[in-house]
Amino acid sequence: MSSSEPQIIFENPDFVAVVKPAGLLVHRVRVGAAKERAGNVDESRRNEPTLAGWLAARYPEMAQVGDDPEYRPGIVHRLDKETSGIMIAARTQSSFAHLKELFQAHAMKKSYLALTAGTPDPAEGTIDRPIGIRNGTLKRSVHVATMAKDAVTEYAVKERFAGGAYALVEARPRTGRTHQIRVHLASIGHPILGDRLYGGTRAAHAAPRLMLHAASLEWDDGAGRRFSFEAPLPADFLQVIHSITKG
Repeated sequence: MSSSEPQIIFENPDFVAVVKPAGLLVHRVRVGAAKERAGNVDESRRNEPTLAGWLAARYPEMAQVGDDPEYRPGIVHRLDKETSGIMIAARTQSSFAHLKELFQAHAMKKSYLALTAGTPDPAEGTIDRPIGIRNGTLKRSVHVATMAKDAVTEYAVKERFAGGAYALVEARPRTGRTHQIRVHLASIGHPILGDRLYGGTRAAHAAPRLMLHAASLEWDDGAGRRFSFEAPLPADFLQVIHSITKG
């Protein structure tokens, strides 16, 4: 269960903007028929609360919206379970199609904040390295060619802590690959604190959860309207910064 409730910060007839807390799944995962037949299904995961379910309970029309509304009602994009921050969800099928097209065309300006092990040098840069899947796993890497896809992330150091042992880094993904920011920052030797998949021993245990936050989302709807939403850093993120500073 997530440590706090999602927070609606904007709504109109087409979509809602919501701040997702860390620890909350965005949507249920479809279980394969073979697993169903074999009884190899984790019931706790099947019944785990999700952002999609929370939204559909408040906006019943979402239950019919999306490309897989049974599992992902209204969901246009996603964040990892342990990532907090801003998301949008569609209330109509036409809005879903429009927003999905904007994401696919990389017309959405996304900004994330991450706490990293060490401070990237140079303080600003672009990581342009394709990301593939390691054989036999779901883990992503810049060092394999299997199903590799172009991936580009711009970054900028916002603040240094403990003499540069840690940093608050803004990351702006120009593509939308799975785990892109996590993989790219780890690839330059500065993994995100609390990242137990890509962080290595030092970073993985330096925070109670993945220190990645979707801070802002901005786009032009093509009809002369510009939308921009921001989500402030949550309390648990600020607490880790406080601990680092005190330490």
